[in-house]
Amino acid sequence: MFRSAAVTALMSWLLAASAAAESDPVVVELFTSQGCSSCPPADRLMHDLAKRDDVIGLALHVDYWDYIGWKDEYADPDHTLRQRAYAREGGRSMIYTPQMVINGQHDVVGAQSRELDRLIDAHFKATPEASVTATRTADEVTVNVTPVVLPEGETYDVRIVQYSPMRHASIRRGELAGHDLDYANVVEKWQMAGQWDGAAPQTFSAQLGSDLPAVVLVQRAGHGPIVAATRVK
Repeated sequence: MFRSAAVTALMSWLLAASAAAESDPVVVELFTSQGCSSCPPADRLMHDLAKRDDVIGLALHVDYWDYIGWKDEYADPDHTLRQRAYAREGGRSMIYTPQMVINGQHDVVGAQSRELDRLIDAHFKATPEASVTATRTADEVTVNVTPVVLPEGETYDVRIVQYSPMRHASIRRGELAGHDLDYANVVEKWQMAGQWDGAAPQTFSAQLGSDLPAVVLVQRAGHGPIVAATRVK
């Protein structure tokens, strides 16, 4: 009987921990390119991240490798600008691929899975600063943000990101010429739902342009830390 109670308690704790992680997932952004020969290991790691409920993995293809002979068909100049903004925020002068940025605050070079797991775990243990929920009805998304422990005087961008769960590429030129590769969680579209002062709960709404899955990121303006994130239900 004691053993049964202990097992029940353990299962309840695991379910609660899983629900908590899913409600406050860690965001991992991978800056990658089809023209980068060092990127495939990190791209494969994104496949693993895409399967996790406690992580929002997003692949942002950049365009600065296009000059070597292969134009990345999923690249977006805005992804390069976002990576440059992260570099400025972190006091770095260079950008590179592959790079993973965790909750807009820390980065990992390449596909260092152990270091990535360490940083993800550290963010799980941090005190939540805000919470966000998002629901979708047809093409409209309703986003509710609530402060938990936020500093005063800051502004937060409430962004909706849509992505393709899987894209395929047959690369014919450049460093990866001859490779057929699959890419997970490829970012297709960004839009701003609004800006939030973090002082009180607030609701935002936005129209989506496609039926692709979406997530919401609440991030300090100027590409600062991501303080809350959720999948659109």
